[in-house]
Order: sequence, then structure tokens, then C-alpha cells
Amino acid sequence: MRIGFIGLGGMGGAMARNLLEAGHTVLVWNRSPEPVERLVAAGATAATIDEAFATGVVLSMLADDRAVTERLLDPAVLDAAPRGALHVNMATVSTALADRALRAHTDRGLRYVAAPVFGRTEAAAAGNLVVVAAGAAADIDGVRPLFDVLGRRTWIVGDQPSAANLTKIFGNYLIACSIEAMAEATTVIEAGGLDPVQFLELLTDGLFTGPIFAGYGAMIGSRSYEPVNFRLPLGFKDVQLALTSGLEHNVPLPFGGVLRDAFVEALAHGQAEQDWAAVTETARRRAGLA
Repeated sequence: MRIGFIGLGGMGGAMARNLLEAGHTVLVWNRSPEPVERLVAAGATAATIDEAFATGVVLSMLADDRAVTERLLDPAVLDAAPRGALHVNMATVSTALADRALRAHTDRGLRYVAAPVFGRTEAAAAGNLVVVAAGAAADIDGVRPLFDVLGRRTWIVGDQPSAANLTKIFGNYLIACSIEAMAEATTVIEAGGLDPVQFLELLTDGLFTGPIFAGYGAMIGSRSYEPVNFRLPLGFKDVQLALTSGLEHNVPLPFGGVLRDAFVEALAHGQAEQDWAAVTETARRRAGLA
């Protein structure tokens, strides 16, 4: 397929590279030039956003609602896109933005699918993401070969794009809750003179198996927050999205308030460039261990 790909950060860059290696023709755009240059060296074609849309199928992986609104919901961009073009937004954005994007595309004869992904940068590089897709069935079927390159499984959760975003937001909310729980538990273990690394190895050996507890547990236990797979401000953004969705549906999220405050404190202490597992340091500071 000949496709456009917009947004070449850690996740997007790895995803675009996998599509190239699978034999697709990929036109790429990014705000900063360095990721574009790396992909061009691997066989991609540098393009404008308009040129990416002109392929008829464009995937995007931008950071947040603001970036998507400014770059991809610009009326000039959508008005220039060929009728029938399909935009697959793979970013974690609000359900409100998903609804607004669907209307903006539909009004211009364009198609829109939401397909956020679960998985860190190493999963993106390995083509081992989990894709959560929602939109018209025919549109999803048309890009399923691309999803098969990017991930190990695609879950279809509805015909309204916002359904995929709500699913992704609360998947990330559960991950954030797990990180906070491990942060609190290991802080008490450390304060009690025990080894947090051994504690988490013991628990992930049988009770809490799986990539979230094993992967983030290793980072938390050793207090080693590199490589950065998911920056702390992005985790804070997703907690905020969860709180907003809770309000929209009249569902209290008591843990969400705890998470919000922990992330705000981490950001106030200059941790913006660390992995979101580094919110562990908030618990340690509060306990006088930092």
C-alpha cells in the first residue's frame, strides 16, 4: 500500500519503519526534521501533511489533543484531502476529540478510524503492539494488513471511534494505578529495611505476572527509569483524560485524584523527561526517603 504516516516520535518512528520493512510505500511527516531524515534513509519519502493525506490512507501518531487539533483538524488540511481518504488516528486522545474529529472528517466526505495502541517503544519496534480499533467495519478491514504489521492482535471495540479511545484511556489508567501501587508498596518495604528489588521479583514470579508488573516492577524496584518508554507528562495527560471521562459519565475515580497529585508533584520536581514509572519518587519523597 501507499500510505502517509504523521508523527515520528519513539512510537511513530518505530511503527513507520516496520511498515517500510513490510514493503509498503510510506510518505512521512514530523514537526522536527531528524526523525524524517532517519526514515528517509531507510526508504521512506519525506512529505507535507497534505501530501500524506493525498495517498488516500494516512496514519497518525501525535502526542495529544492539541497536536492533533493543530496539525490534522486544521480545516485547510481536511479541505485539501481527497474525498474518501481515510485517516487512522493511533494516538491516545480524548473521546471528545474523537467525536469532533469524526464530525470534521464526515462533513468533508473523509473517513476516520481511531486505533490507539497498547505497548511501549520496544513493542512498537518488534511489531508486538495491541491495536484497539473502532470505526466503520469496512474502513477497519481496509487497513487491517497495516495493523497486522504493527501489532500482534487487533481488537475491534465498536463502530464509533471514541470507543477505542475510551478503552485505551482506561487501560492506561489501570497501568498508572499499578505503578502507584508498586511505588507505595516498595517505599514501605524500603523504609522497613528490606530490598525492593527482591520484593518485586518475589511477587512477579507468580502472583503478579505479565508485562506491566514485571516491566515496570523492575524499573521501580531498582529506581532505574531508563530507557524512557513513556514520558511522565504523557502519563499525567492520560490520568487527566481518565478523570475527565469519569466526570462525563458521573463515575467517581478516587484513585485518579491520588494519581493526579502524584504526577503533579513529580513534574514540580523536574521529572518531565523521565519514564512515568519515576512517579515512584513522589512516594519516596513523601516518606522522607528521597
